[in-house]
Amino acid sequence: MTITIKNGAEIEGMRIAGRIAAETLDFITPFIQAEVSTGEINDRCHEYILSRGCISATLGYRGFPKSVCTSVNDVVCHGIPSYEVILREGDIINVDVTVIKEGFFGDTSRMYFIGKCSEKAVHLVERTKKAMMRGIEAVKPHVHLNEIGKAIEEYIEKFSYGIVREYTGHGIGRHFHEDPHVFHYDTRNSGPRLEPGMIFTIEPMINMSPEWETFVDKEDKWTVRTKDGALSAQWEHTILVTETGYEILTLSPQEGK
Repeated sequence: MTITIKNGAEIEGMRIAGRIAAETLDFITPFIQAEVSTGEINDRCHEYILSRGCISATLGYRGFPKSVCTSVNDVVCHGIPSYEVILREGDIINVDVTVIKEGFFGDTSRMYFIGKCSEKAVHLVERTKKAMMRGIEAVKPHVHLNEIGKAIEEYIEKFSYGIVREYTGHGIGRHFHEDPHVFHYDTRNSGPRLEPGMIFTIEPMINMSPEWETFVDKEDKWTVRTKDGALSAQWEHTILVTETGYEILTLSPQEGK
């Protein structure tokens, strides 16, 4: 495992990329509503990303055909936007954006409610966000990496939800995916110690049922769904380890509302 410690100039580049990724989600928020296709969401995000002097990291990545991921209801992650997928009242959706700005990657995702959703869906989404924040709050210099997953699991286990294990957070910088892998559950393995200058994502994927296993769509080879059809939620931020704790590089004022 080779974990890259970012220098001051690299951290500033990551701040800029992270801010633009967050502002992309701020921009698209008003358009995420019933009767809108996920294809339209993709197109609007694509144009906005270009307008900010960035390119999408997902477009063409290992053959992925779109500029963002849109994961609706039982889709855990990597949902491919489509004009045939129309958002309906009661849906929940995750929009995942990664931009590249002058060689630096900014990666974040956010959940949205479509109209009035069930109480169970609302709780799932809100608790998943709290789980992400518990993981973020565990970030401190010199603590072990597994403290992140341990904090998430300790919060989530009381709700009888499933924490997806096949997909993790990851280091990020001048490359989309770098070391380390950031697990969102207690692996019982302490892992490396966190050091100032490390940058990685924390992005727990939480299923409404205790079942955590998933499967990948055989046709598009990207869309990941819950094995039992249960709803799934995900939130994601890019995090910098600082001398005293952490900095969220993808935080925006609107995201906190």
